[in-house]
Amino acid sequence: MIRQLASAFVLAAVLASPAVAQTPAATTARVASTAPTWRIDASHSELTFRVRHLVSRVSGSFGEWSGSIVTEPNQFDQGSVQVAIKTASIHTGNARRDEHLRSDDFFDAAQHPEITFRSRRVEANGQDIRVHGDLTMRGVTKPVVLAGRYLGATKDGQGRERIGFEAETKINRHDFGVSWNNLVEGSAVVGEEVTISMVVAAVRQ
Repeated sequence: MIRQLASAFVLAAVLASPAVAQTPAATTARVASTAPTWRIDASHSELTFRVRHLVSRVSGSFGEWSGSIVTEPNQFDQGSVQVAIKTASIHTGNARRDEHLRSDDFFDAAQHPEITFRSRRVEANGQDIRVHGDLTMRGVTKPVVLAGRYLGATKDGQGRERIGFEAETKINRHDFGVSWNNLVEGSAVVGEEVTISMVVAAVRQ
């Protein structure tokens, strides 16, 4: 009996040891924390938007933005993404319109110099991905989902590893306090729905 009790205590001690008693959650957390960081190469990436203007549409981009992706190339569902955009760097090909977009009527770049996105979770199904996260604009944070695809991995001329993605989301600008508009013959000049698109190349750090 004493021998059986001793064996039971030894078994319990072994199972309680940190080297053995690892839950799947702990293992997952370790994988995520040791995943490589990939810095977005903005000079070889695109961040654009488009919105209806009367009967056509206007497209624009941002000249200054940065971001990073933390992931293993085959474990996107354990990864994370963050992006920061300088609102004053907006460019639509029309200087007067760009100044208006920087004003309080739209982005209010003086008071809100950045638009940010931080992921909460990532869904992956083969090459298809869905990034759930928080978009912050003009001090307002709302959940959005970026839907897109993994474009593959390669090495550049300097031997650095690169991965690529494309993704898109649609938002209602009024949800973020960007509510300026005007009427021409009873029709709104600017549409409410804005499509945001990204094509990203990221370099392993």
